Amino acid sequence: MADKSPKKTTAKTVASKSLKEKRADKKDKAASKRKD
Repeated sequence: MADKSPKKTTAKTVASKSLKEKRADKKDKAASKRKD
């Protein structure tokens, strides 16, 4: 599947990566707020 459509897989991976990063950023901000 991945070999047939590497572009689609890459796009999906990038999208999920950015999503995870955004969630992690929110968690980090919340953690820093709690610390303060």
